[in-house]
Amino acid sequence: MHTNRYSISYTIISLLSRNKRSCAWMTVSLSVLGTALADPALPETEPQTARKAASSEKPPAPEQISVTGHLNRERARIFPGLGAVDYTIDQHQITTTPGGQNAAFNQILLRVPGVVLDSYGEVHVRGEHGGLTYRVNGVLLPEGLNGFGQELDTRIIQSVDLLTGTLPAQFGFRTAGVVDVTTKTGDSLKHNQVSLYGGSYNTFVPSVQIGGQHGKLDYFTTLSFTRNNIGIENPSDTFRAIHDVTEQEKAFSYLSWHLDETSRLTLLTSASYADFEIPNSFKTFDTNSPDYTTLYDVAGVNPHDPAMNWASLNDSQTEQNYYAVLSYQRTTDRLNLQVSPYFRYGRIDYTPDRDRDLIYQGVSEHEINDFTTGGMQADLSYDIARHHTLRAGLLGQYTSERLDTDTLAFPVDDMGNQTANTPVRLIDNTGNWSVEAGAYIQDEYRITRSLTFNYGIRYDRFASSFDNEGQLSPRANMVWKPMRSTTLHLGYSRYFTPPSPQYVYPSTLARFAGTTNAAANTIDSATKVEKSHYVDGGILQRITPEFQITLDAYAKWAHDLTDLGQFGRAIILAPFSYRRGRVYGAEFGSSWRHGPWSLFGNFSYVKTSARDINSAQYQFDPAELAYIRNHAIQLDHQGEFTATAGASWTTKHDMAYADFVYGYGLRSGFANLEKEPQYDDFNIGYQHTFTKVPFGHDIKVRADVVNLFDKRYQLRDGSGVGIYQAQYGQRRGTFFAVVSEF
Repeated sequence: MHTNRYSISYTIISLLSRNKRSCAWMTVSLSVLGTALADPALPETEPQTARKAASSEKPPAPEQISVTGHLNRERARIFPGLGAVDYTIDQHQITTTPGGQNAAFNQILLRVPGVVLDSYGEVHVRGEHGGLTYRVNGVLLPEGLNGFGQELDTRIIQSVDLLTGTLPAQFGFRTAGVVDVTTKTGDSLKHNQVSLYGGSYNTFVPSVQIGGQHGKLDYFTTLSFTRNNIGIENPSDTFRAIHDVTEQEKAFSYLSWHLDETSRLTLLTSASYADFEIPNSFKTFDTNSPDYTTLYDVAGVNPHDPAMNWASLNDSQTEQNYYAVLSYQRTTDRLNLQVSPYFRYGRIDYTPDRDRDLIYQGVSEHEINDFTTGGMQADLSYDIARHHTLRAGLLGQYTSERLDTDTLAFPVDDMGNQTANTPVRLIDNTGNWSVEAGAYIQDEYRITRSLTFNYGIRYDRFASSFDNEGQLSPRANMVWKPMRSTTLHLGYSRYFTPPSPQYVYPSTLARFAGTTNAAANTIDSATKVEKSHYVDGGILQRITPEFQITLDAYAKWAHDLTDLGQFGRAIILAPFSYRRGRVYGAEFGSSWRHGPWSLFGNFSYVKTSARDINSAQYQFDPAELAYIRNHAIQLDHQGEFTATAGASWTTKHDMAYADFVYGYGLRSGFANLEKEPQYDDFNIGYQHTFTKVPFGHDIKVRADVVNLFDKRYQLRDGSGVGIYQAQYGQRRGTFFAVVSEF
């Protein structure tokens, strides 16, 4: 069997022909980062998509697998990329990422062009802060709280698509990119698995995956537990952070009941619970003083007591996320339909260290922030004519948000000087609500065998306790394949991106006036919906059957450009916006493969510009606000240049890889006028599969070395617009895994 590491696919789709029950797609796939498993019946030089199409024509033996595969293919017809840039990551590609199925989900996305790494597990796609829509099996996963626990578990993924660029009309709200996860099923999981992963930083990760089929029931479940000493990025360049232990439990379940050969019911449930210690930072301390000079006097507390040293700070945060999605899918000769109600609850609970927080910050605040979301999504595709496929859909959801705070703060005079050593207690409980609704209709018009025009329109409405807006948004894409080895695309999209319903009211600001927890100013405009124009164009060129490249360019012009920031020690990211914003950039990808060998190289460039913060202004220093009002600045999450590259060697029993990640550095300093240092990170790994074992199925043993050369690199220095604390990238770590099938 021929294997090729890393075939994350850049896919541009247009329809060639269609009959009543199936469609033939003209798909050009650039192997940017991943592994394609070749069908032995096809020549090695055939592209991955051709192999998939050919293999799908072979009638599988088990009838249940035939039904499952058929319904999955029909569901994909409801949600095609239609001219957007589509990077696809499959199971084998995950295996060749550092850590494999134990890798954090952000590390999976990081190997895609245009993705930039940030602190707290965040990634930024094409110069956007957040703005990602997550879908599970084509159904919207309601937006959760912006903490640092990564809820999506890599173990549940059968494949994942990242769609960027000019998205078709069916994708709304969060439009920086669509992360569409196809989960594992009992059919795709050939054997149950138990895994043990561990190594540096006291990492200990046991997990189990169980799945199968019984009659019309298809099921898959995974459970995992994680414990390590690097739950959040280290705020210093030391090997180990002070006070940084995390424990996380995750569970996911997939149940599918086939009503008949044309319809099924699917239930997805997920639960995650994570405890984090907040690592202690030098940000607010005078490190030149032997006792780290205290800032505030607290009644009854000796600040020079060794037990009160900053290194003993004991702040912590707990994150919980739960969701359930029920889907009904039906397919007929010309119609495909999916209807999905869903529910989600999320909670962040920040617990302070009362006395030490008062000594070093002058504030001790217990915060509880929770979200509850319920909604319904319905989508369909219908072959209305020989050259036209109509798609339409509706989505509506309601979100309730609460922020409860119990704060201890000191009274201060007009100059900000402490006037008493006994803190006052201030309790503030507020809440917001929002309704998001959208409807779309679009047509896939196959003008000729080599030219497809995808056009549509959607209407979105956002109503909340602090804003009410709507917009009609046209979308259009043209895909042209002038020759077999060349595909070009060009598109335009109008976007409507509502903010997260997190608004602090003026009454709350007034409550904290005259204390050490007072806002920097009293300006408190509500965040509005971001409205933008987006254009994208690119070319995919197959140089030889084994070597291919892609080049894509994009630009965005936005009003009320949404951003996120951390304003306080609790890791809760809050929205704010700029009156005007602009983002533009380009991406390049290349890959070469031959036999068991695979090489890839990607490069991206992005430039951002924004002016005049026009919401949540109370969180910013007046001097910074004044400067940004009159000067265009670069966004803090801009990583101007990024690059990834790597090589792999894969056989039936062995896999070895080496990869490389380069970051130019995020913005920092007053009004983001400075930049963090650039960095490079090398990783290697090896896996061997033992097949002839006397007590069961295959056993896989692997080793990964992350940050091979132990580079010390800083992601954040604690400065910049909306930045609170410093973070460094992970130092060298060696990890081992054993996976046994049963």
